[in-house]
Amino acid sequence: MEDKKASESWVYVFVNGSAGQENFLGLYNKEKDVNFIPAFRTKEEANDCYLDIPREKGVKHELQAVHIEELYEIAVKNNFEVAIVDQDGKIVAD
Repeated sequence: MEDKKASESWVYVFVNGSAGQENFLGLYNKEKDVNFIPAFRTKEEANDCYLDIPREKGVKHELQAVHIEELYEIAVKNNFEVAIVDQDGKIVAD
């Protein structure tokens, strides 16, 4: 059985770019005037939301698991926040 605490340490994000040049999909929230990286608790939630996430046309995105602490560290360095998003694209935690 998978350790629940360990599984909660990982989230799913959309990534684009070639090896060594990957970028997380980042979005901008006009209401809060903030750049954020949408992250999902499960692969299924991310896949359900994929078609509804605004993306640059012609840019392919791949779903990848990333450790939440690493994601927060990268986000802060690049002036982004991390937002946990559900399968409907609604922010459930930030």
